Amino acid sequence: MAHTEWRIKGREFVNCNCSYGCPCQFNAPPTHGDCQAVAAYAIEEGHHGEVRLDGLRAALFARWPRAIHQGGGEVQAVIDARADAAQREALRRIIHGHDTEPGATVWQVFSTTYAKVHEPLVKPIEFEVEVAARTARLLIPGVIEGKGEPIRNPVTGAPHRARIDLPHGFEYTVAEIGSGTSRATGAFSIAFADSYGQFADIHLTPSGVIR
Repeated sequence: MAHTEWRIKGREFVNCNCSYGCPCQFNAPPTHGDCQAVAAYAIEEGHHGEVRLDGLRAALFARWPRAIHQGGGEVQAVIDARADAAQREALRRIIHGHDTEPGATVWQVFSTTYAKVHEPLVKPIEFEVEVAARTARLLIPGVIEGKGEPIRNPVTGAPHRARIDLPHGFEYTVAEIGSGTSRATGAFSIAFADSYGQFADIHLTPSGVIR
């Protein structure tokens, strides 16, 4: 089936309720049996067909009652209020996994696990992320508040650096790992603290990650 070509190049911060390392990255069950997550994206360059997406932001929050691949999840996306109507529809389609080859991107894979896809919210998104520093700040007033920071050595308090390398992953090639704290309220509510944080450069197309 023909689909609109698109490309997203930018940075992401993802925070979930699992322990540092996130078992999902290793095809293992989630730490607490369920999965809750907040993700935010800063688009440096991008397009969906003829629609430019440079400089826009987007976010989502989701939850699953079991491991993600077992389904039953729900998601609500948040689209940058600065986007015009065409850009909002473009971001909605990409984040909901449309116009993408099966299994090619995290958004498309996750789309097959949702039992409920709530109508996206259109809100101002304040988002800053520094991948190398493992820091992030996310604020969508009345919807999401999140932060990311380095994991600290429990004895010395010094920043601890760890990375995950996925040569064949559907989201990133290398992610810096840190700690995150987030809460989200919209069609449903989730909250977690001092748990897995992921900071990565992303470059995605309908065919997957550009490496």
